[in-house]
Amino acid sequence: MTVIWILVAVIAYTWVANLLSYRWLKGRVLRSRHWDLNICCGRTDGGGVNADIQRHAELPNFVLIEDVARLPFRDRAFRQVLSSHTIEHVDAPDAFYRELCRVGDSVTLVVPPLWDISAALNLLEHRHIFLTLRKVHSTLPRYVRLPGAVWVQRILGQRIHA
Repeated sequence: MTVIWILVAVIAYTWVANLLSYRWLKGRVLRSRHWDLNICCGRTDGGGVNADIQRHAELPNFVLIEDVARLPFRDRAFRQVLSSHTIEHVDAPDAFYRELCRVGDSVTLVVPPLWDISAALNLLEHRHIFLTLRKVHSTLPRYVRLPGAVWVQRILGQRIHA
């Protein structure tokens, strides 16, 4: 009986942590200001140019990105750049971050924090784990390759790729 309660507690924790991380905290960052460039995985409108590697929904001012290491914008084209839940999907986070800094004056990264276990360890989508308890960053946080992610994604396919 104790094992069942522990399992229920773990499932409840991961569900609440993910809800807090993806719905509440991400939404709070998105609503905190007008984003001149919003590069996100999902269906969010940042108020300026919305960009992604795939069209997930009808968004105003949408730009399809073909290569995250070569964004189709001129240097310093944007004041405020938001990349939310995107950088953990890419093969080379350093190259993507350099591109974000090239096109924007101020870059905000939103990543899955370690306390959101279901997101941080998502082998079907993510390539990297960011070694941070914070969700929002103005610089690239330390990260490591997610063990086994490339292997799992090679066999099953990467659900969201960049």
